[in-house]
Amino acid sequence: MRCRVAAGRLEARGALAYDAPVDPLVRFLPLGRAARVSAGTTVLAAAQRAGVPLARACDAAGICGRCAVHIVAGAPGALSAESETERTVKRRQRVAPELRLACHAVLLADVDLTTRYW
Repeated sequence: MRCRVAAGRLEARGALAYDAPVDPLVRFLPLGRAARVSAGTTVLAAAQRAGVPLARACDAAGICGRCAVHIVAGAPGALSAESETERTVKRRQRVAPELRLACHAVLLADVDLTTRYW
């Protein structure tokens, strides 16, 4: 690894900077499976990457409400803000307000999730 000072800042080539963003880790409980994915990935895509089965009848079109997940742990803002479309689907499909739709929710930070059927 080579280091140099440029513009008053230490730069290291070949090393990860301490302030570099870390991809979110999503854990699926109680299955014990997890995936580290790029920020901006939907929960549904992360579940597929981890080999976790999530119910859905609309092929991720965001209209059935079956992919609802419960946040077990995670910092506030670990998932994207709920959109008006997501709220409408949840209301029409009678999905509990505290649940998030995996096809709509986007990962921004580490989070632990579960569903009622695992």
